[in-house]
Parts: sequence; structure tokens; C-alpha cells
Amino acid sequence: MSTHATRERLLLADLLEAAGADAPTLCEGWRTRDLAAHVVVRERRPDAAAGTLVPALRERLRRVQDEFAAKPYEELVRLVRTGPPRFSPFTIKQVDEGANVVEFYVHAEDVRRAQQGWSARELDPVFSDVLWSRLERGARLLGRKAPVGLVLRRPNGQTVVAHKGTPVVTVSGEPGELTMYLYGRTEVAKVGLEGDPDAIELLSATKQLGI
Repeated sequence: MSTHATRERLLLADLLEAAGADAPTLCEGWRTRDLAAHVVVRERRPDAAAGTLVPALRERLRRVQDEFAAKPYEELVRLVRTGPPRFSPFTIKQVDEGANVVEFYVHAEDVRRAQQGWSARELDPVFSDVLWSRLERGARLLGRKAPVGLVLRRPNGQTVVAHKGTPVVTVSGEPGELTMYLYGRTEVAKVGLEGDPDAIELLSATKQLGI
């Protein structure tokens, strides 16, 4: 049975393939080739991927990712599509779902929304609920650098506090759009902001949301 992570993986691979090796993405400084290399290194080279968390390993991560980015683009897309090697923890369904649902959703949108004439996807209710549950668990980590109080609200009225403080700005939208917003893709997220105008301006000026 297909999982949400599997579906998003295949969609990401399709978007990378369609865009070509040197198309823009929403990830600053990365073309599609670089984004594909990031995904592959994350799954196949844990020794290097640890550099996302360990400063001492960041140069190693950069070097290994550059090596993968230099590979034929068709090979990179194939590796994204086929997924991790046999003995990787990512082959375990629960690990894959926990680690990759948001990862692949956001990166698929990084490719889609960087192209001209893009349009937002209409997510099915089950997947929207999955993304919302991830926001409920991770909002405070992702919103910890917000310069004001930050509340997320979906159309059904459910809310989650991403950052405690005053004044408060409420960001409203579908879970997929709130996910994009909280992961730092604020300029392309289809959301509404409510609150004190100065607080909204301060929040909109920050580039520190996300991790």
C-alpha cells in the first residue's frame, strides 16, 4: 500500500525530471540538480548528511553533496525516485513516513513554485490532516525565532501556537500552505495574516522562520 511519503517522493521525482537539471528552486542558491543531490545524500550518505546538524561536518556535507550534484542528472532523479538503499532506516515504513512526508512535500513545492505559472495543489483531506499533525508537533521548533507571538489557524478553526509572545500574529491557511510558511517559504505561501499591523510587518520582514 502506498504511503504519503512514497507518493510525495514520486511526485518530487516527476517534478525534478520535468523541470530539468538547472531549473530554479525556492532553496536559496540551489538549482534542481542541487536539490536532487541533497535528497540523495540525505538518504544514502548519513556520514555526510549529519552535517545538517553537526557544524564540524558541514564542510564534508558540502563536498559530498557537490560530488553527487556533478553526477548525470538522470541518475540523480532515478535515485530520488527509487529511494534509499536496502539497509537504510528509511526503508522502514514508519521511519519513512515520520521523516519524509514533510521533507518531500516541501521540496516538491520548492520545485513547483519556483517555476513560472505555478498553481497550488489541492490536497486531499487525509493528507491535509497528516500535515496538520506534523505542524502540531513541530510548530514550536520551527517558529522559535519568530519576532512576535505566532499562531497558526486552519480553516476549520483548529489552532496551534508556534511561538509564545506579544503582540500576536495569526497566520491562517490550509495545512499545506501553513507548512510552507513555517518552513520559511513565506513569500509563496497562500496564507492570511491577522494582528497588529506593526507586528505583521515585523514578522513579514524576518527571514528566520524554518530550520
